[in-house]
Amino acid sequence: MSPLPAPRAQSQPAEPSLASAHIRTFVVEAERAGDRLDRFLASQIPEFSRSHVQDLIEEGRVVVDGVACKPSHHVAAGESISVEIPPPQAAVVEPEEIPLEVLYHDEDVAVVNKPAGMIVHPGAGAPSGTLVAALLSRFGGSAGLSSIGGPLRAGIVHRLDKGTSGALIVALNDAAHKQLVEQFSARLVRKMYIALLHGKVKGDSGVIEMPIARDLHRRSRMTARRREGRAARTDWRVLLRLDGFSLVEADLHTGRTHQIRVHFSTLGCPVVGDTLYGAPRQERAGDAVLPELGRNFLHAARVAFAQPRTGERIEVRAPLPTELRGYLSALAAAVKFDQSAIDAALRPFL
Repeated sequence: MSPLPAPRAQSQPAEPSLASAHIRTFVVEAERAGDRLDRFLASQIPEFSRSHVQDLIEEGRVVVDGVACKPSHHVAAGESISVEIPPPQAAVVEPEEIPLEVLYHDEDVAVVNKPAGMIVHPGAGAPSGTLVAALLSRFGGSAGLSSIGGPLRAGIVHRLDKGTSGALIVALNDAAHKQLVEQFSARLVRKMYIALLHGKVKGDSGVIEMPIARDLHRRSRMTARRREGRAARTDWRVLLRLDGFSLVEADLHTGRTHQIRVHFSTLGCPVVGDTLYGAPRQERAGDAVLPELGRNFLHAARVAFAQPRTGERIEVRAPLPTELRGYLSALAAAVKFDQSAIDAALRPFL
């Protein structure tokens, strides 16, 4: 394959900083008109791979004449393209002795109970206190985890949001990692969540099929209101209705960023505690104002997959955290709901 010609676009990089992101701007010249956006930028920023450029685009860090576009956008002469370059991350993660509950463990895979508030792997502004740092300590360093995701994501096959707790699968070697990725791609891994929703969801069960894409106006959010998003499906059923709240069980058929949060918010029933998607910081129930939860009421309660080496079906459950059980009890007391009904609904999740 012949090398790409030397870049001819005009570039005005801002002063780089290790502490914050910086902006680089390119103006498309006539001979580059028609190029895909990701290919064009990969030629202008040779230190970044095309996949890295695609990640920046998907994260909403790239705008063309002020508008976020897809990687497949064909650039036009004269367009101004701005790229937000995040600060560099550390090349390695240092092990940290952070308490970590291991729910299942064999020679190929582990399932851990990630607490709410913990970020899975290092990112901008979160260099320490991550799940990866805890895994490195628990499983004897990088040699005890798969390396396919690189040193910053050792062992990580999938993720949970910072504000979400529950069961998360970890690969302990590269062969297991590859096999688990195949299972996720084929949608053979079952992921079941429990969520408390603000509002009365219509019906006793249902299927939400709405594509999910990056919100063009707020990069930290996703949205189900753009037709060009990635396909996403959430199956759900109601476990309990408590006055103006709905406790639901949700099964993911896909694993899009913020999927459950986006889908239920789009229905007008955001996850309790999820202020990013419209939930109030403090909920009112009956005549009471409930204590601030400080996290999303969303918990990965169960995960099922095939053991990578033997094919044996494994199902692992993560008990509902104490703070979520306590919140439900406070809600039940506020709306004068029978606590025994709460206990019965939660029994499979304790």
